[in-house]
Amino acid sequence: MTELPKIIPLFPLPNLVLFPGMKVPLHIFEPRYRLMIADALRGDRIIGMMLLKDEVESDNQTYPDVFKVGCAGRIGEIERLADGRFNLVLEGLSEFRIAREIRDLPYRQAEVEWCPVPSGALDCDFETMESLREVLIRYLGEPARDAWRTVVDERGLRHEALINFLCFHLDVSPIEKQTVLEAREGRVDCLLDVLSFRLEERKLAPGGPGNGQERVQ
Repeated sequence: MTELPKIIPLFPLPNLVLFPGMKVPLHIFEPRYRLMIADALRGDRIIGMMLLKDEVESDNQTYPDVFKVGCAGRIGEIERLADGRFNLVLEGLSEFRIAREIRDLPYRQAEVEWCPVPSGALDCDFETMESLREVLIRYLGEPARDAWRTVVDERGLRHEALINFLCFHLDVSPIEKQTVLEAREGRVDCLLDVLSFRLEERKLAPGGPGNGQERVQ
């Protein structure tokens, strides 16, 4: 990985957790974030995605609380609209931790400590792959078999690429995704824990398995 900058702009959102290697389309319309994108395009094109601790970014909160660990991405495809808005695709680069916020511009910036997952830490042996496949089928149902075949067998995703793909795309809450992001080299076990907990919740829910009613899929 090429050397990354020590100071990056921050883009806080209430419902998005980015992971390395994942691409996300963004529509930029607020004036402060239009400025952020314009400045980034003149530099290294890197934006730090952060999860807000509250569900919304209130107009009367200039600096709402964010989690301290995020994932930065680099701007790839971009379209500038006639009214100054942007449509763009951001591709995840690396995890980082906020060391110090800088608040001298309309948008937030931070001095950051880069904390990428060590190479090989998310490698999965056969047993781990089978555990992932099994828990995904239990969580998503039979369609997961075809999805696994497409993603793993046909597209060839393995190890870090597969784990980050699952973390980004699975239908779990933003706070659960944030927890998995922060787990770093423990991401595989954390993901399995999140899905196993969700499955246990289903068993305890009214009408769930073990509660006297057949669960409708």
